[in-house]
Amino acid sequence: MDIRRRTLVLLVSLFSAASVLLSISAVVLPSAAAAQAVAVPDSMASMGDSITRGFNACGFYVDCPSRSWSTGSYSSVNSHYLRLRAANPSLVAYNDAKSGATVSDMPGQAAQAVAQDVDYVTILVGANDACASSESGMTSVGDFEARFRATMETLAALPEATIFVASIPDLKRLWQVGKDNLSARTAWAALNICQSMLARPRSTDTADVARRDRVRQRVADYNTVLAAVCAERPTCRYDGGAVFGYPFALSELSTWDYFHPNATGQRLLAEMTYSAAFDGVLTDDR
Repeated sequence: MDIRRRTLVLLVSLFSAASVLLSISAVVLPSAAAAQAVAVPDSMASMGDSITRGFNACGFYVDCPSRSWSTGSYSSVNSHYLRLRAANPSLVAYNDAKSGATVSDMPGQAAQAVAQDVDYVTILVGANDACASSESGMTSVGDFEARFRATMETLAALPEATIFVASIPDLKRLWQVGKDNLSARTAWAALNICQSMLARPRSTDTADVARRDRVRQRVADYNTVLAAVCAERPTCRYDGGAVFGYPFALSELSTWDYFHPNATGQRLLAEMTYSAAFDGVLTDDR
């Protein structure tokens, strides 16, 4: 056999071997999409503050958990719960959030979720850490991280549960859409709402402009923490800044306080967060 013929035979043999290996790997090795697949949960819990409690979404200064973007049962909101229940009618939901909660309350809420032995947990927290009565009252970034890490450590007792973490809304956007509205300004002042950002809303003084920018940066720093800590857990999904980046309108806020989402705002929140939590990964395997 001459050199050219031996070379040809060798190449054919190598090609055949490579084809076999590729065929085996296609059967044995799961794709990245399959590895990330999330089964429809049998139970879920929502953690967070008044936003997740649906505060002011159905009446004056009351929690409206049925309007919650996460675990609400109100059809027009089309919450995560309702979307998931379409695939699993026996889905059980718990709203463990509490109006006024900050990140320091999250380890306790996480313990509730663990006791409920849920398969899916949503977390939206941090607005109240930035929305203090003054800038100096905001939670430090270091404390925020320590508390959120403690939260995730508690949730580690649910190793198979999917955790969804939403970014904190842009509080400066809230100021932007409401500062020229008399009703909004009146509510913010009378109800002492988020004065770290919303005090003197029409002021263009350098000090007030700088204060608003610092509060916005604090929220951005909190979101960086949420993203980083979430990324350390394989079953945790972060929204990629979807909530923070959403340009919400005044019409999506409750007219009781011009701060919390109304039913329309809750529906939009459910829509954008559900996409971030489950887009392309949800399966019917249970």
